[in-house]
Amino acid sequence: MLTIERLGAQDDAGARRWDDYVLAQPQATFFHRAGWQKVVRHAFRHDTYFLYAEEAGRIRGVLPLAHVSSRLFGNALVSLPFAVYGGVVADDAEAATALEARAQQVARELGVDHLELRNVQARHADWPTQDLYVTFRKAIAPEEEANMLAIPRKQRAMVRKGIKNGLVSVVDADVDRFFALYADNVHRHGTPALSKRYFRLLCETFGADCEVLTVTSSDGKPLSSVLSFYFRDEVLPYYAGDDTAARDMAANDFKYWELMRRACARGLKVFDYGRSKQGTGSFAFKKNWGFEPTPLHYQYCLYKRDAIPQNNPANAKYQLMIRTWRRLPIGVANWLGPFIVRSLG
Repeated sequence: MLTIERLGAQDDAGARRWDDYVLAQPQATFFHRAGWQKVVRHAFRHDTYFLYAEEAGRIRGVLPLAHVSSRLFGNALVSLPFAVYGGVVADDAEAATALEARAQQVARELGVDHLELRNVQARHADWPTQDLYVTFRKAIAPEEEANMLAIPRKQRAMVRKGIKNGLVSVVDADVDRFFALYADNVHRHGTPALSKRYFRLLCETFGADCEVLTVTSSDGKPLSSVLSFYFRDEVLPYYAGDDTAARDMAANDFKYWELMRRACARGLKVFDYGRSKQGTGSFAFKKNWGFEPTPLHYQYCLYKRDAIPQNNPANAKYQLMIRTWRRLPIGVANWLGPFIVRSLG
């Protein structure tokens, strides 16, 4: 008989079973890994409900969930906050349906405003669907030069400009240089930064599958940095930051080229450029690299709401907050930011 179980927060053996399933399940993503339970609990203090379907001692599906409750941004059960992908992955429709049914039961018991599943593929035609986000993925060619030539001409010229400028890429042993560039970058954009502790926890939890690559000038000045995840044969540049001088030095283009070049040398097959909002600068940047957008299907069960929440910088009601945040001293913003962003997810 198929049963739905909850992974214990301290169940190391269960977490290993969970990850063995995720690594073998073709539809699973890095954000389905069991380590996210530790990250979400320890970094943000959100309760987690990592559900799995089991039959005869064998896992047949998983659904990671977290409860995010905020007076400012609402009360939700999400798969998964701070992740671009989520939702259920299962071997068959029976297991998937059972997991989603249990998720809805948990949502009702918690009294949330809505349940949000960050699906890559749409699952329910009758569920409200957020159409704001897309993802960019592209195959990595086995030859370095083929990857260079696959970059459109204008963007390829920027990569070569970075090379000509003598830029250097280094894999960092810690998150210090990355965090300084990241925090400054998001502050310039008027959004709160995640804590340095969160990034340290990512590296601690995922080990070699979490890596920081920093680009410096020829004299060692940090210009641009990216924290990436590795999953099976994929690389996912996920968090990034840059100095104001990065654009003129072509450091951002050089950074992503170096990440792609290193991934090619490791024999990886897919470069996942990640999520962007349609109509934004990051959307245009990835398009200019020759990547084509694929819509993401964030689907909702609404319990105490009439419409999908819009907790993102594109929402006009946050524009005053964004302008105010930009004027805060960076030290104040870095201290206050984690208290706000933990409720955004």
